[in-house]
Amino acid sequence: MPIGNRAAFALEVRPSMSKAAATTNRASRNERRTVPVVTVESFYNSHAEKLQMKLEGPRVGFHRKIREPTINRPGLALAGFYTYFAEKRVQVFGAAEHSYLKSLNSKVRAERFRELCARKIPCVVVSRGFHVDPALLEVAADEKIAIFRSPMITMKFINAATIALEFDFSPTITEFGSMVDILGVGVLIRGASGIGKSETALGLIERGYSLVADDVTRMTSLEGRELMATAPDLTRNHMEVRGIGIINVASVFGIGSIRIEKRLDLVVTLEEWDNVQEIERVGIERQTYEILGLKVPHVIIPVRPGRDIARLIEVAAMDQKLKGLGQNSALDFNAKLLNLMEPRST
Repeated sequence: MPIGNRAAFALEVRPSMSKAAATTNRASRNERRTVPVVTVESFYNSHAEKLQMKLEGPRVGFHRKIREPTINRPGLALAGFYTYFAEKRVQVFGAAEHSYLKSLNSKVRAERFRELCARKIPCVVVSRGFHVDPALLEVAADEKIAIFRSPMITMKFINAATIALEFDFSPTITEFGSMVDILGVGVLIRGASGIGKSETALGLIERGYSLVADDVTRMTSLEGRELMATAPDLTRNHMEVRGIGIINVASVFGIGSIRIEKRLDLVVTLEEWDNVQEIERVGIERQTYEILGLKVPHVIIPVRPGRDIARLIEVAAMDQKLKGLGQNSALDFNAKLLNLMEPRST
């Protein structure tokens, strides 16, 4: 084959760049962004068990907002120095703060508590299981500030609480689609209403894979590195199958058929066959789907009667797993094709 014809052949083999660009930024169509608001109540309800937190004194101040996802130790503040005081953070009393407060007489100690609680702090946590000073409980009750106690070592509590707050403050978005775990690959199945997302997810569950969310999936960006998918609390473990109704997936298929959360690795969009202008044949140019600023590999599968969509998505997930291991079938095939054409051109 002459070199000119080989170049023309290569252009025919490669999908057009305009198609890849057109399918990159479609996330704005079926998503709903939410701004995280973390209150003392939500922080306590979500992480009290893991952080071993127990409420001391009256249940007050649960409406206060935690405005920074980290922890502050108010040692300098208890000494009277409030310049650069981090009042937006959860305040933790550790061994150093406890020892310093014991060195003060009761009158000065009460004044320091009042000065601290006069600030707009969210709440106070006393670590290492130390006894909470009655003066602190009295002042906190007057200022409507919640006091908690935890037996955890101070640094371990700070590390665990910081990780928990980072997750709570992570950007979250709602995607309208079903999320499944296929061989460790998290796949989001998108498409127009009634195209068969839930039925496809049901077919994958029957093959032994796990459901993460049906129809509505919450995506959380973890430190801008990866997207973690989960289901809303109300619909978790449930599916809506048209003609049947709501089913409990765990009850019907067993506990192994569900997952609480999964990292998103692949987005599959189902479209009607007649609506797909250019059907992918080779797959050299990798398409992406953007969610919360992160680009995820994207595949468009045309839907028509007789096509086993669940099987096609299963193959797409396995192919994505191979690509993650460094093996790209389309590129390997293209390289073999070029090597085969090289002797002919010479």
